[in-house]
Amino acid sequence: MTDADSSEVAGANVAALTQARALPHDTGDVAAQRRQISRLMWFFAIVYMTEGLGQSDVGLFAQPVNYYLKQVFGWTPVQVTAYLTVLQFPWFIKPLYGMFSDFVPLFGYRRKIYLMVFNALAALAFFWLARVTQPAGMVSLLLITAYGMAISSTLSGAILVENGQKFRLSGAFVNQQWLWYSVASVTAAALGGILVQRLAPAAALHWAAALTGMAPLTVVVAGAFLISEEKTAIDMEAFRAAFRALLSTLRSKPVLIVALFLFFYNFNPGFATPLYYYMTDTLKFSQATIGVLGAIQNAGWIAGGLLYNRFLGGMTSKRLLNLSIGLGIAGTLGFLFLSEEVSAAVVNFLFGIAGMIAFVASLTLAADFCPKRSEGFAYALLMSITNIAATASDNLGSYLYEHVFAYRLSPLIWLAAAFTAFAFMLVPMLQLGHKRQGEAVTAGTGA
Repeated sequence: MTDADSSEVAGANVAALTQARALPHDTGDVAAQRRQISRLMWFFAIVYMTEGLGQSDVGLFAQPVNYYLKQVFGWTPVQVTAYLTVLQFPWFIKPLYGMFSDFVPLFGYRRKIYLMVFNALAALAFFWLARVTQPAGMVSLLLITAYGMAISSTLSGAILVENGQKFRLSGAFVNQQWLWYSVASVTAAALGGILVQRLAPAAALHWAAALTGMAPLTVVVAGAFLISEEKTAIDMEAFRAAFRALLSTLRSKPVLIVALFLFFYNFNPGFATPLYYYMTDTLKFSQATIGVLGAIQNAGWIAGGLLYNRFLGGMTSKRLLNLSIGLGIAGTLGFLFLSEEVSAAVVNFLFGIAGMIAFVASLTLAADFCPKRSEGFAYALLMSITNIAATASDNLGSYLYEHVFAYRLSPLIWLAAAFTAFAFMLVPMLQLGHKRQGEAVTAGTGA
């Protein structure tokens, strides 16, 4: 995607938001609202482009590190998945970051200074990683980058919830985040494949780290210039009120129901690492081809985001969830037809569309159920549930592929599709009724 195309997509998003939905009358001047929304849209684009490039399991670093561990150290799918699982720990404790930023301003700001500091640390860790070759040393630096990405994601999520409920644009903001995450991931997947194909494993790894390190620096700039945040001090009465809101969140039946739904919605035997090994060892795809296929899948995510903008933003939450489950089943079963490069391209593109719509549906649901005064904590808690489910899925999938299904991919695909179908049975427990996307929920809405 060119810079012109990128600007056109972002501009179209802002125009669609301000024209298609009526903003609340108590939020001030309409022109000021539009400027604020436009700045938020650019901020979400920059933060999630950085995540698309910087996450060690899916970004620019993903294919080089998989290839490096496989070729240089001879690691199996289970070993690689277990190694990368360590890097998921910072994502499991996201509620702690949200709670801390909700309660403790840094230099008077709850969000922006934290964003700038931890993205700067992530950038330094990536640059240092470009000089390391041993897995033990790599994982220490990768953990620093993971903490930086996880904290950045948490604070961005808090900003999303606060403004999404204010402007009734939660779904549009979530879609903006993951649309640009996918734009970055297209570049990351293609470039990662090229690096692995053309360079020695260690050189590919180091170039990926150095290039990735530039991305968090853009968030430092975005935090300084795109986030409008009033200064605040630690007010003990406000602190006690916020803490009561946090305890209320933990006891909230709607939040607990959504947490349970999100866990099972995201828990199915993952086949990302098995698929990489299957394409490398069984189908004999080149590393450049695998990188291109990753880019095609992320192009599907972009297409899914554009489809959401055009056709799905007005759906009820219930209809969008059911649609996402159906598309997830179809996208997963599509990998049964994976046999050569053309079929692989089609299957990955369609799977990307399904994945984007599933993310928008689930994350919008999470944002709409976050209580006031503990937005950062509540949203991070629900996102941690999805991260734990996804990580458990990846490890289960790799174990089944290697030890139960004897390196056969099709049984794993059937099982993953069956787990996805189970989510249909969970939707009624949410009691969404005719709730629209972006409508905040503090209690059951009724069937």
